[in-house]
Amino acid sequence: MSTARHPRHRLEPLLQSPVRFSVLAALAAAERLEFRFVRDVVEVSDSALSKQSAALEEAGLVEVEKGYLGKRPRTWLKATPKGRQVFQEHCEGLQAIARGPEVDPPQDPGER
Repeated sequence: MSTARHPRHRLEPLLQSPVRFSVLAALAAAERLEFRFVRDVVEVSDSALSKQSAALEEAGLVEVEKGYLGKRPRTWLKATPKGRQVFQEHCEGLQAIARGPEVDPPQDPGER
């Protein structure tokens, strides 16, 4: 048996949720995004995004920033450096799984 670990061990359990994965994917592509934009891109309700972004924030993967744009309150989401790293490693793990195992083809006994 090989000492190499299966790539599934590189996956972040928190990103097994399609919504959390989608949120972090959107945030990894930008410096920061407004809450409403992420909600619309991920196609979830305000409450669903709030719940999922809170879980990501608690894990240190996302920062939630509140402020004002003019006189209107706004919320922005931002991937932390840790969040970007975890997302990249998770994606690399998924890609490695999709490629399949590196297997040496069995040798034909007559070729020895």
